[in-house]
Amino acid sequence: MFEIVGSSQVKIFNLKQVEEILPLVYRVTEEYSKEVKYLMACIDAIPERSSIRSIELQDKINEHIQKWQNKIERLGGKPKGLWLADFDYGDGYYCWKFPETEILYYHGYQDGFTGRRLIENNVIDKISTKPETDKHENSPSTI
Repeated sequence: MFEIVGSSQVKIFNLKQVEEILPLVYRVTEEYSKEVKYLMACIDAIPERSSIRSIELQDKINEHIQKWQNKIERLGGKPKGLWLADFDYGDGYYCWKFPETEILYYHGYQDGFTGRRLIENNVIDKISTKPETDKHENSPSTI
């Protein structure tokens, strides 16, 4: 069973926990990315981009992206870009980008997507043994 996280809480994950929710994160992301891709193709098919229909479709795209972000946040993740999510492990983030099927990367709090590093066995042992808590007192979002 997956835990829904309140908006004011920061969920601290170990690697096993992130791997357990990843199939759900993947399915949710796949669903929204397909819909957004379809809507973007509809916009491309409209001869006049500034038409009312084009603007309506753009609004629908933004609505889908917002819904995706809300779902990722409810699962404890932090949306960081289009189809990109981070999961706090206490000293940084596990980093996932659609369509990756595994959690392969991590990065520090101050590093972004470009600073992500491949998780290696010795790193997994260090970062996956963090205590399982629901709130991290010193996380950047609570300072």
